[in-house]
Amino acid sequence: MAKETVTSEDVARLANVSQSAVSRTFTPGASVSERTRQRVLEAARQLGYRPNALARAMISGRSRLIAVLVAYLDNHFYPQVLEQLSRAVQERGYQVLLFLTERGTQDQMVQKMLQYQVEGIVMASADMSSSLARECADTGIPVVLFNRYVTSSLSSSVTSDNVGGARMVTDLLIAAGHRHIAYIAGTEDSSTNQDRESGFLQAMERGGLLPFRRLVGDYTSAGAALAARKLFDTHERPDAIVVANDHMAFAVIDVIRDEAKLNVPGDVSVVGFDDVPEAGWGGYKLTTVRQAADVMIDETVKILFEQIEKGEVERRAVIVPASVTVRASARLPEPEQLGRIIEGA
Repeated sequence: MAKETVTSEDVARLANVSQSAVSRTFTPGASVSERTRQRVLEAARQLGYRPNALARAMISGRSRLIAVLVAYLDNHFYPQVLEQLSRAVQERGYQVLLFLTERGTQDQMVQKMLQYQVEGIVMASADMSSSLARECADTGIPVVLFNRYVTSSLSSSVTSDNVGGARMVTDLLIAAGHRHIAYIAGTEDSSTNQDRESGFLQAMERGGLLPFRRLVGDYTSAGAALAARKLFDTHERPDAIVVANDHMAFAVIDVIRDEAKLNVPGDVSVVGFDDVPEAGWGGYKLTTVRQAADVMIDETVKILFEQIEKGEVERRAVIVPASVTVRASARLPEPEQLGRIIEGA
């Protein structure tokens, strides 16, 4: 026999308050006296009442849901971001609805997301077409691209200073005396990779150098390992490698040590980008560009909720400064030079 459903009216009768007082008690941020709140919570406990978030959303027209679309989670930068972003959203009385997608299917997945009446969308390691971004804007749903941007899109974006970060870490290698510096790229069409490669090339040109070789790892371990093998299958080898993210840099270091039987950084220096937790592990001690994930998340949440509250969507682009975390995977310049580079002087 099915258990009889307890309603908010039942709670209101037992607590001797109005139904609206019950509703306010279970609505984050709503005004209700502490005495009334405690009476309602005690009555709800006795009756075994749980508020129905879906029913409330249908009545109020507010789902209090933020959709997050992620194309891949292999890069440990993104699980870290998802955890912090979810906490920040929950602190505002909202919940995250997570969607995973394959490359090239983002628009179809966004159409599914919109069926859940989400109030905002964060695209992490994923893009949205300009036409769909306009559709979201026209319906008052703010969209923030996290760690990437599309120039022609109406979507807002929050990114690191990918150009400046890559330039700094390449300057560090040049100042340390490296002259045969290779670059292993991420996904070719991503703004993240394009900006990081731009920073690398700027530093190389300023140093009077040409890239030793350029290969594509496509932001995957397998792709990066294959690229590293190609770099070390000839007698002419690089003395340093700039890798477009840490996830690939780990695979590159593994190939250099385990297959090429070379030393890092004695024979080859390797630098990455992201500063994920594993970068500090003893097996890698990776010198890398640190993305200020906490600041990026704060900016993302700020954009989302300002536009949700205003009911208006406008394009904003925020670039968060990056910094270099120095460890032991790269030979370093003299301390004075190193200080100037990592301070951005």
